[in-house]
Amino acid sequence: MGIDNRVTLSNGVKMPYLGFGVFKLGDGEETINAVKVALQTGYRGIDTASYYGNEESVGRAIKESGIPREELFITSKVWNDEQGYNATLAAFERSLERLGTDYLDLYLIHWPVPGLFTETWQALEKLYHEGKVCAVGVSNFEPHHLEAISRVSNVKPVINQIEFHPELIQGEVRDYCRSKGIQVEAWSPLKRGQVLNEPIIQAISECYGKTTAQVVLRWCLQHDIILNVKSSRAERIKENADLFDFELTKEEMGEIDSLHSDSRIAHHPDNMEFYEKTVPGFVKSEYSS
Repeated sequence: MGIDNRVTLSNGVKMPYLGFGVFKLGDGEETINAVKVALQTGYRGIDTASYYGNEESVGRAIKESGIPREELFITSKVWNDEQGYNATLAAFERSLERLGTDYLDLYLIHWPVPGLFTETWQALEKLYHEGKVCAVGVSNFEPHHLEAISRVSNVKPVINQIEFHPELIQGEVRDYCRSKGIQVEAWSPLKRGQVLNEPIIQAISECYGKTTAQVVLRWCLQHDIILNVKSSRAERIKENADLFDFELTKEEMGEIDSLHSDSRIAHHPDNMEFYEKTVPGFVKSEYSS
């Protein structure tokens, strides 16, 4: 396996195992420069979202890189206050315009907004059937959200992008996704750096002459988890891609698994207060799975 390796999703689309994420990278030169470095390093997957506010910069970096569009795998997501059938279709067109492309490789529902996410999914299904997106999926969905989608659609999500790191290994969600042929993708695999000082991880990193970040990212890959890694620093962008010349043992994987404490850095997907803050007019009584 190397940086150019891809996993075949359930609909036959091939997606890079290692992608570059741009969450919290500032719109403008910070994002443009970081994406260019990532592409020069060999990354071919770019993960953005309308909520990140930097799709236009991602599009500019891609254009200036000179890399043919067909070699890239571009993901974006529809945010909470854009959800609903017609609103999602409009949001998708805005993302295309900002990114400067006429199609996306993957489009995700960012969070399962109660009362809206099923019709949002039906909009994604329409985009998929029209060939405007190669694959459709979700982010931060629990099994009951995925079951709700299955009741209204014939198109299965190919991806569930979830918070995943050594302190949150999401066994129930991963088991469900595996049983349904849904590939799991991690966001914040390093827990924003919070897991890098764990003695277990430090000891393993010393054995391999790798950084603690590289050990955690390798642990993710060996759990068959697609990764998006992010940095604005060229040396870190390159370091995060250097994961393919070592392999953790079964015992080392288990040691890192043992750090699970069900600790999150974001809201649980069923947290209604979160939706109240991000969806204008959301009423608690509308909540349903």
